[in-house]
Amino acid sequence: MRILVTGGAGFIGSALVRHLIEWTGHEVLNFDKLTYAGTLSTVERVAESDRYRFVQGDVCDAEAVRAAIAGFRPDVITHLAAESHVDRSIDGPGAFIQTNLVGTFVMLSEARVYWQSLEGAARNTFRFHHISTDEVYGSLGKTGLFTEATPYDPRSPYSASKAGSDHLVSAWGHTYGLPVLITNCSNNYGPYHFPEKLIPLMIVKALGGETLPVYGKGDQVRDWLYVEDHVSALVAVFERGAPGRTYNVGGNNEMQNIEVVHAVCAHLDRLRPRPDGKSYAAQIGYVADRPGHDMRYAIDASRIRDELGWEPQETFASGIAKTVEWYLANEDWWRPIVAERQADARRGLPG
Repeated sequence: MRILVTGGAGFIGSALVRHLIEWTGHEVLNFDKLTYAGTLSTVERVAESDRYRFVQGDVCDAEAVRAAIAGFRPDVITHLAAESHVDRSIDGPGAFIQTNLVGTFVMLSEARVYWQSLEGAARNTFRFHHISTDEVYGSLGKTGLFTEATPYDPRSPYSASKAGSDHLVSAWGHTYGLPVLITNCSNNYGPYHFPEKLIPLMIVKALGGETLPVYGKGDQVRDWLYVEDHVSALVAVFERGAPGRTYNVGGNNEMQNIEVVHAVCAHLDRLRPRPDGKSYAAQIGYVADRPGHDMRYAIDASRIRDELGWEPQETFASGIAKTVEWYLANEDWWRPIVAERQADARRGLPG
Protein backbone atom coordinates (compact mmCIF):
# COMPACT_ATOMS: atom_id res chain seq x y z
CA MET A 1 0.00 0.00 0.00
CA ARG A 2 0.92 3.66 -0.26
CA ILE A 3 0.97 5.27 3.21
CA LEU A 4 1.03 9.06 3.65
CA VAL A 5 2.44 9.88 7.09
CA THR A 6 1.96 13.42 8.39
CA GLY A 7 4.52 14.37 11.01
CA GLY A 8 6.89 11.69 9.78
CA ALA A 9 9.98 13.54 11.00
CA GLY A 10 8.76 13.66 14.58
CA PHE A 11 9.21 11.06 17.29
CA ILE A 12 6.35 8.62 16.67
CA GLY A 13 5.97 9.51 13.00
CA SER A 14 9.61 8.78 12.22
CA ALA A 15 9.41 5.48 14.09
CA LEU A 16 6.43 4.57 11.90
CA VAL A 17 8.30 5.60 8.74
CA ARG A 18 11.35 3.52 9.69
CA HIS A 19 9.13 0.54 10.58
CA LEU A 20 7.20 0.71 7.30
CA ILE A 21 10.33 0.88 5.16
CA GLU A 22 12.33 -1.71 7.09
CA TRP A 23 9.63 -4.24 7.97
CA THR A 24 6.87 -3.98 5.33
CA GLY A 25 6.58 -3.59 1.58
CA HIS A 26 4.52 -0.40 1.79
CA GLU A 27 5.51 2.84 0.06
CA VAL A 28 5.76 5.92 2.28
CA LEU A 29 5.33 9.65 1.75
CA ASN A 30 6.62 11.62 4.74
CA PHE A 31 4.79 14.98 4.90
CA ASP A 32 6.29 17.18 7.61
CA LYS A 33 6.68 20.90 8.29
CA LEU A 34 10.00 20.37 10.12
CA THR A 35 9.13 22.43 13.18
CA TYR A 36 11.41 22.65 16.23
CA ALA A 37 10.65 18.99 17.11
CA GLY A 38 11.02 17.56 13.61
CA THR A 39 14.32 16.63 11.99
CA LEU A 40 15.07 14.47 8.97
CA SER A 41 17.95 12.85 10.85
CA THR A 42 15.29 10.62 12.43
CA VAL A 43 14.64 8.94 9.06
CA GLU A 44 18.13 9.19 7.62
CA ARG A 45 18.71 5.44 7.59
CA VAL A 46 15.71 4.79 5.30
CA ALA A 47 15.87 7.96 3.20
CA GLU A 48 17.61 6.26 0.27
CA SER A 49 14.89 3.62 -0.12
CA ASP A 50 13.04 3.73 -3.43
CA ARG A 51 9.84 3.25 -1.41
CA TYR A 52 10.37 6.47 0.58
CA ARG A 53 9.85 10.09 -0.36
CA PHE A 54 9.65 13.34 1.60
CA VAL A 55 7.62 16.51 1.10
CA GLN A 56 8.04 19.49 3.39
CA GLY A 57 4.64 20.96 4.09
CA ASP A 58 2.23 22.24 6.71
CA VAL A 59 -0.98 20.33 7.51
CA CYS A 60 -2.71 23.72 7.82
CA ASP A 61 -1.86 24.53 4.18
CA ALA A 62 -4.71 23.06 2.14
CA GLU A 63 -2.96 23.61 -1.19
CA ALA A 64 0.19 21.79 -0.03
CA VAL A 65 -1.84 18.94 1.43
CA ARG A 66 -3.90 18.64 -1.75
CA ALA A 67 -0.78 18.54 -3.93
CA ALA A 68 0.87 15.90 -1.74
CA ILE A 69 -2.20 13.67 -1.82
CA ALA A 70 -2.69 14.10 -5.57
CA GLY A 71 0.95 13.33 -6.33
CA PHE A 72 1.19 10.26 -4.09
CA ARG A 73 -2.37 8.89 -4.25
CA PRO A 74 -2.29 7.17 -0.85
CA ASP A 75 -4.25 4.13 0.20
CA VAL A 76 -3.92 5.24 3.82
CA ILE A 77 -3.36 8.61 5.47
CA THR A 78 -1.87 8.31 8.96
CA HIS A 79 -2.17 11.69 10.66
CA LEU A 80 0.48 12.16 13.35
CA ALA A 81 1.47 15.80 12.79
CA ALA A 82 0.72 17.62 16.03
CA GLU A 83 2.03 19.95 18.68
CA SER A 84 2.46 17.54 21.59
CA HIS A 85 4.25 19.04 24.63
CA VAL A 86 1.89 19.91 27.49
CA ASP A 87 4.27 22.49 28.99
CA ARG A 88 4.50 24.33 25.66
CA SER A 89 0.69 24.30 25.40
CA ILE A 90 0.49 26.13 28.73
CA ASP A 91 2.85 28.85 27.54
CA GLY A 92 1.48 29.14 23.99
CA PRO A 93 -1.84 27.40 23.36
CA GLY A 94 -2.45 29.12 20.02
CA ALA A 95 -0.04 26.90 18.09
CA PHE A 96 -1.84 23.83 19.45
CA ILE A 97 -5.24 25.08 18.30
CA GLN A 98 -3.83 25.87 14.87
CA THR A 99 -1.91 22.65 14.20
CA ASN A 100 -4.02 20.12 16.09
CA LEU A 101 -7.50 21.45 15.30
CA VAL A 102 -7.18 23.49 12.10
CA GLY A 103 -4.56 21.11 10.70
CA THR A 104 -6.77 18.10 11.33
CA PHE A 105 -9.72 19.90 9.71
CA VAL A 106 -7.63 20.59 6.61
CA MET A 107 -6.41 16.99 6.45
CA LEU A 108 -9.95 15.67 6.77
CA SER A 109 -11.30 18.07 4.15
CA GLU A 110 -8.64 17.18 1.60
CA ALA A 111 -8.84 13.46 2.40
CA ARG A 112 -12.59 13.53 1.86
CA VAL A 113 -12.31 15.18 -1.57
CA TYR A 114 -9.65 12.67 -2.58
CA TRP A 115 -11.59 9.67 -1.23
CA GLN A 116 -14.73 10.74 -3.09
CA SER A 117 -12.73 10.77 -6.33
CA LEU A 118 -11.75 7.12 -5.89
CA GLU A 119 -13.68 4.22 -7.38
CA GLY A 120 -14.18 0.54 -6.66
CA ALA A 121 -11.68 -1.25 -4.44
CA ALA A 122 -9.53 1.87 -3.98
CA ARG A 123 -12.48 3.72 -2.46
CA ASN A 124 -13.51 0.76 -0.31
CA THR A 125 -10.07 0.17 1.17
CA PHE A 126 -8.99 3.78 1.77
CA ARG A 127 -8.46 4.73 5.44
CA PHE A 128 -7.85 7.98 7.33
CA HIS A 129 -6.07 7.06 10.57
CA HIS A 130 -5.84 9.73 13.26
CA ILE A 131 -3.28 9.16 16.02
CA SER A 132 -4.20 10.70 19.37
CA THR A 133 -3.47 10.45 23.08
CA ASP A 134 -4.93 9.02 26.29
CA GLU A 135 -4.74 12.54 27.75
CA VAL A 136 -8.10 13.35 26.13
CA TYR A 137 -9.75 11.22 28.85
CA GLY A 138 -8.55 13.41 31.73
CA SER A 139 -7.19 12.05 34.99
CA LEU A 140 -7.87 8.77 36.78
CA GLY A 141 -7.97 8.09 40.49
CA LYS A 142 -5.93 5.32 42.06
CA THR A 143 -7.97 2.63 40.31
CA GLY A 144 -9.63 2.09 36.94
CA LEU A 145 -8.53 2.16 33.32
CA PHE A 146 -9.31 4.28 30.28
CA THR A 147 -11.44 2.37 27.75
CA GLU A 148 -12.68 3.46 24.36
CA ALA A 149 -15.98 4.33 26.06
CA THR A 150 -14.43 6.63 28.69
CA PRO A 151 -15.94 10.15 28.45
CA TYR A 152 -13.56 12.85 27.28
CA ASP A 153 -12.37 15.23 30.01
CA PRO A 154 -9.23 17.04 28.77
CA ARG A 155 -7.38 19.17 31.35
CA SER A 156 -4.63 20.98 29.39
CA PRO A 157 -4.62 23.11 26.22
CA TYR A 158 -2.76 20.24 24.53
CA SER A 159 -5.24 17.53 25.50
CA ALA A 160 -8.18 19.83 24.69
CA SER A 161 -6.80 20.40 21.20
CA LYS A 162 -6.36 16.66 20.68
CA ALA A 163 -9.84 15.94 22.03
CA GLY A 164 -11.24 18.43 19.55
CA SER A 165 -9.34 16.84 16.69
CA ASP A 166 -10.64 13.38 17.71
CA HIS A 167 -14.19 14.73 17.58
CA LEU A 168 -13.60 16.22 14.14
CA VAL A 169 -12.37 12.88 12.81
CA SER A 170 -15.32 11.05 14.30
CA ALA A 171 -17.74 13.62 12.87
CA TRP A 172 -16.25 13.28 9.36
CA GLY A 173 -16.80 9.56 9.66
CA HIS A 174 -20.40 9.88 10.79
CA THR A 175 -21.43 12.80 8.56
CA TYR A 176 -19.56 12.15 5.33
CA GLY A 177 -18.91 8.41 5.55
CA LEU A 178 -15.13 8.93 5.43
CA PRO A 179 -13.55 5.61 6.57
CA VAL A 180 -11.78 6.86 9.69
CA LEU A 181 -9.80 5.17 12.46
CA ILE A 182 -8.69 6.70 15.77
CA THR A 183 -6.03 5.42 18.15
CA ASN A 184 -5.40 6.84 21.62
CA CYS A 185 -2.02 5.88 23.03
CA SER A 186 -0.31 6.12 26.40
CA ASN A 187 3.09 7.77 27.06
CA ASN A 188 5.61 6.78 24.40
CA TYR A 189 9.36 6.53 24.92
CA GLY A 190 12.34 5.25 22.98
CA PRO A 191 14.98 6.35 20.45
CA TYR A 192 14.83 9.77 18.75
CA HIS A 193 12.54 11.24 21.43
CA PHE A 194 12.87 15.03 21.48
CA PRO A 195 14.82 15.89 24.63
CA GLU A 196 12.11 18.06 26.23
CA LYS A 197 10.17 14.94 27.29
CA LEU A 198 10.73 13.25 30.65
CA ILE A 199 12.98 10.27 29.87
CA PRO A 200 15.40 11.88 27.40
CA LEU A 201 15.41 15.07 29.49
CA MET A 202 16.55 13.11 32.54
CA ILE A 203 19.34 11.48 30.51
CA VAL A 204 20.50 14.84 29.14
CA LYS A 205 20.41 16.56 32.53
CA ALA A 206 22.11 13.66 34.29
CA LEU A 207 25.01 13.55 31.87
CA GLY A 208 25.36 17.32 32.12
CA GLY A 209 25.68 17.18 35.89
CA GLU A 210 22.50 19.20 36.30
CA THR A 211 19.53 18.83 38.63
CA LEU A 212 17.00 16.24 37.47
CA PRO A 213 13.78 18.28 37.71
CA VAL A 214 10.91 16.15 39.04
CA TYR A 215 7.51 17.88 39.06
CA GLY A 216 5.78 18.06 42.46
CA LYS A 217 6.34 14.84 44.38
CA GLY A 218 6.91 12.77 41.25
CA ASP A 219 3.95 10.57 42.15
CA GLN A 220 2.07 11.06 38.88
CA VAL A 221 1.40 7.71 37.21
CA ARG A 222 1.72 7.03 33.48
CA ASP A 223 1.40 3.89 31.35
CA TRP A 224 4.64 3.68 29.38
CA LEU A 225 4.61 2.38 25.80
CA TYR A 226 7.81 1.66 23.86
CA VAL A 227 7.56 3.50 20.56
CA GLU A 228 8.33 0.42 18.43
CA ASP A 229 5.40 -1.36 20.07
CA HIS A 230 3.20 1.64 19.32
CA VAL A 231 4.00 1.77 15.62
CA SER A 232 3.38 -1.96 15.23
CA ALA A 233 -0.07 -1.26 16.72
CA LEU A 234 -0.65 1.56 14.23
CA VAL A 235 0.11 -0.76 11.32
CA ALA A 236 -2.26 -3.39 12.74
CA VAL A 237 -5.01 -0.77 13.00
CA PHE A 238 -4.78 0.72 9.50
CA GLU A 239 -4.26 -2.70 7.90
CA ARG A 240 -6.99 -4.61 9.75
CA GLY A 241 -9.02 -2.22 11.92
CA ALA A 242 -12.74 -1.61 11.33
CA PRO A 243 -13.59 1.85 9.94
CA GLY A 244 -15.25 4.06 12.53
CA ARG A 245 -13.51 2.20 15.34
CA THR A 246 -11.34 3.66 18.10
CA TYR A 247 -8.51 1.59 19.59
CA ASN A 248 -6.66 2.36 22.82
CA VAL A 249 -2.96 1.45 22.71
CA GLY A 250 -1.09 0.96 25.99
CA GLY A 251 2.07 -0.66 27.25
CA ASN A 252 0.71 -2.33 30.41
CA ASN A 253 3.47 -0.51 32.31
CA GLU A 254 2.13 1.81 35.00
CA MET A 255 4.94 3.72 36.71
CA GLN A 256 5.21 6.80 38.90
CA ASN A 257 7.37 9.50 37.32
CA ILE A 258 9.85 9.27 40.19
CA GLU A 259 10.18 5.52 39.57
CA VAL A 260 10.97 6.24 35.93
CA VAL A 261 13.65 8.75 36.92
CA HIS A 262 15.23 6.26 39.34
CA ALA A 263 15.23 3.61 36.59
CA VAL A 264 17.04 5.99 34.23
CA CYS A 265 19.58 6.79 36.96
CA ALA A 266 20.20 3.11 37.67
CA HIS A 267 20.98 2.37 34.03
CA LEU A 268 23.28 5.39 33.77
CA ASP A 269 25.04 4.29 36.97
CA ARG A 270 25.72 0.94 35.32
CA LEU A 271 26.61 2.12 31.83
CA ARG A 272 28.35 5.44 32.48
CA PRO A 273 29.17 5.86 36.20
CA ARG A 274 29.73 9.32 37.63
CA PRO A 275 33.42 10.11 38.23
CA ASP A 276 32.77 10.57 41.96
CA GLY A 277 31.18 7.13 42.28
CA LYS A 278 27.83 8.50 43.45
CA SER A 279 24.49 7.60 41.88
CA TYR A 280 22.90 9.97 39.39
CA ALA A 281 19.91 9.81 41.74
CA ALA A 282 21.79 12.30 43.92
CA GLN A 283 20.98 14.90 41.25
CA ILE A 284 17.20 14.53 41.65
CA GLY A 285 15.49 17.75 42.68
CA TYR A 286 11.80 18.51 43.14
CA VAL A 287 10.46 21.55 41.31
CA ALA A 288 7.15 23.42 41.03
CA ASP A 289 4.52 21.14 39.54
CA ARG A 290 2.86 21.69 36.19
CA PRO A 291 -0.46 23.59 36.54
CA GLY A 292 -3.40 21.15 36.41
CA HIS A 293 -1.07 18.15 36.22
CA ASP A 294 -3.12 14.96 35.69
CA MET A 295 -2.45 12.42 38.43
CA ARG A 296 -2.83 9.10 36.65
CA TYR A 297 -3.33 7.63 33.18
CA ALA A 298 -3.83 3.91 32.54
CA ILE A 299 -4.99 2.17 29.36
CA ASP A 300 -7.23 -0.82 28.84
CA ALA A 301 -5.87 -2.15 25.52
CA SER A 302 -8.07 -5.27 25.41
CA ARG A 303 -9.96 -4.20 22.27
CA ILE A 304 -6.88 -4.02 20.05
CA ARG A 305 -5.63 -7.26 21.59
CA ASP A 306 -8.89 -9.14 21.09
CA GLU A 307 -9.84 -7.75 17.66
CA LEU A 308 -6.43 -7.31 15.99
CA GLY A 309 -4.14 -9.60 17.98
CA TRP A 310 -1.74 -6.84 19.02
CA GLU A 311 0.12 -6.82 22.33
CA PRO A 312 3.23 -4.90 23.42
CA GLN A 313 6.47 -6.84 23.23
CA GLU A 314 8.58 -4.69 25.55
CA THR A 315 8.30 -4.53 29.31
CA PHE A 316 9.29 -1.24 30.89
CA ALA A 317 12.48 -2.87 32.13
CA SER A 318 13.54 -3.99 28.65
CA GLY A 319 12.38 -0.80 26.92
CA ILE A 320 14.08 1.62 29.30
CA ALA A 321 17.34 -0.33 29.04
CA LYS A 322 17.25 -0.07 25.23
CA THR A 323 16.36 3.63 25.45
CA VAL A 324 19.18 4.65 27.79
CA GLU A 325 21.66 2.62 25.75
CA TRP A 326 20.50 4.35 22.57
CA TYR A 327 20.93 7.85 24.02
CA LEU A 328 24.41 7.02 25.26
CA ALA A 329 25.35 5.68 21.82
CA ASN A 330 23.82 8.59 19.90
CA GLU A 331 24.99 11.76 21.62
CA ASP A 332 25.81 13.20 18.20
CA TRP A 333 22.07 13.17 17.47
CA TRP A 334 20.72 14.86 20.61
CA ARG A 335 23.50 17.18 21.77
CA PRO A 336 23.15 19.60 18.79
CA ILE A 337 19.37 19.60 19.23
CA VAL A 338 19.68 20.52 22.91
CA ALA A 339 22.19 23.27 22.10
CA GLU A 340 20.38 24.74 19.09
CA ARG A 341 16.74 24.39 20.15
CA GLN A 342 16.89 24.81 23.96
CA ALA A 343 15.14 21.47 24.24
CA ASP A 344 15.99 21.10 27.92
CA ALA A 345 14.57 24.46 29.06
CA ARG A 346 11.72 24.46 31.61
CA ARG A 347 8.37 25.58 30.24
CA GLY A 348 4.81 25.69 31.53
CA LEU A 349 5.65 27.32 34.84
CA PRO A 350 2.75 28.25 37.17
CA GLY A 351 1.48 31.80 37.05
